[in-house]
Amino acid sequence: MATYAIGDIQGCMSSLQRLLDHIKFDQTQDRLWFAGDLVNRGPHSLEVLRFVKQLGTAAVTVLGNHDIHLLALWSQVTQPGRKDTLQSILSAPDADELIHWLRFRPLLHAEKGFVMIHAGMLPSWSITQATARAREVETALQSDNFQEVLPAIYFRKRAKSSTHTSTNERLGLTTNVLTRLRVCTVEGIPKFSFKGPPSEAPSGYLPWFQIPNRATQNNTIIFGHWSALGIVQEDHIIALDGGCVWGRELVTMRLDDRQLFRVPCPNQ
Repeated sequence: MATYAIGDIQGCMSSLQRLLDHIKFDQTQDRLWFAGDLVNRGPHSLEVLRFVKQLGTAAVTVLGNHDIHLLALWSQVTQPGRKDTLQSILSAPDADELIHWLRFRPLLHAEKGFVMIHAGMLPSWSITQATARAREVETALQSDNFQEVLPAIYFRKRAKSSTHTSTNERLGLTTNVLTRLRVCTVEGIPKFSFKGPPSEAPSGYLPWFQIPNRATQNNTIIFGHWSALGIVQEDHIIALDGGCVWGRELVTMRLDDRQLFRVPCPNQ
């Protein structure tokens, strides 16, 4: 039995299948941890969502920003983007079932000495605090009236990091940090619009995991989201977004011995 953490799939079903064949994945014995963004940009988001859902307890998936975007689209909180490839899900006969399943995925998963999120954490957040904040968002998403709070959760403009925030502001900040953060200041001010490599970060901003004395520096965190960062394997940081949807590679790490496995991805 082995546990594998996998970076952003983003609708690249053929690449995922080749990766699983490469590692000889056995659904009856092995487990897959998906670091979010199962869907969007790639050509087969519906197939990926259906496949991961049918894995049942053999898979753990945390929500990524594109997964949250799908929930917002289904709820008519936002409009489709020019590069979205989500219509096949929205018009599928099992769309409601798939959306319900997605709503019940966590934002943070901790197990085996690892913590998996999609994007990042603010430097002041401990794992205990991040977990509590994640559970608050999860509870809101799983509630019967989730569509009423989804606009706050999906809020994508400047998010306040102050402790003096309303519930809606807190939900928005938590979701944006856990699913969109790449860089922030040492004071914990995020810049969600930045998508480039670390070397091009704006003055005063650092990758969130390079902030000195951050509260999670002794925790091993698995994340994806940052394709311009690429694969990073350090003592306490495992970044797994290989940019598959951009024609680079899909990468998984076997957590038992931290061995990496890769497959090249065609341009979508």
